[in-house]
Amino acid sequence: MTASDPQPGPRTSRAGRDLPAAIAVGLGLFIYVVITLAWWPVGFIVLLVALTSLGTIEVHQALLRIGMRSAIVPVVIGNVAIIGGSYAAAALQSVSKVPWHVVLLGTIGGTVLLALIWRMFGGAENYVKDSAASLFIIGYIPLLASFVGLILAEQHGVAKVVAVFVCVVASDVGGYAAGATLGRHAMAPNISPKKTWEGMAGSVVLASTLGILLSVYVLHQAWWFGLLLAVVVVVTGTAGDLIESLIKRDVGIKDMSSFLPGHGGVMDRLDSTLVAAPAAWLVFVLSGVAW
Repeated sequence: MTASDPQPGPRTSRAGRDLPAAIAVGLGLFIYVVITLAWWPVGFIVLLVALTSLGTIEVHQALLRIGMRSAIVPVVIGNVAIIGGSYAAAALQSVSKVPWHVVLLGTIGGTVLLALIWRMFGGAENYVKDSAASLFIIGYIPLLASFVGLILAEQHGVAKVVAVFVCVVASDVGGYAAGATLGRHAMAPNISPKKTWEGMAGSVVLASTLGILLSVYVLHQAWWFGLLLAVVVVVTGTAGDLIESLIKRDVGIKDMSSFLPGHGGVMDRLDSTLVAAPAAWLVFVLSGVAW
């Protein structure tokens, strides 16, 4: 190789991703999640808080592109308090006199109030627009993500979180496989042209199959519960993906950030889970699977 020869760079996928970095980051996160869910659930919440805090920064930076400046400091502080506080209250509800929903409402209300006051000192110009940005991030990330912690804090919460995550991953994998091979009819061409109804069907089939197996052999529930959980996760998870696509299209970006090498932004990985988590929590509660 001469000095004029091009130097080899990192291997990339067709989407332009750094494959070694993507594999390393994905594997590292997977190992950490498995270890913490199995032996140290608090460590999983620490990771959730860290990733969602980065997610709030990503959305803050994205909204800056359209002239909306959130009060990011109190939003990040509130993110820690909302997710960590509601999980702690739910996990300790047998010994604590403060119900988890009181902590959740209190931390959300406190975060909103702090964000409004924080922005107040910036003057009247764009106050409504900037405050709307803060409230949007609070409702979109810490509020929705808190339901992951609430599921984990329930009895046999690890099994429930695993079931939800497996259904989310199965939805992505099944949708990609079916969409890439059979996709003909666009589902939301104005939002995400690559999403097809055939891909949606693939998501439902794979997620339902795994959901039923997890329901019977892990959650020890009837097969229909796994089917119900899977369908709800697929529908809401797909909505979460489309919601993030709308945000990126509105502000004119491809990835939220480069916080996760080879993967893009944190929100590019959390979008489906954020919207699926409260829906899955509701399925557990309404179906009586609280044990």
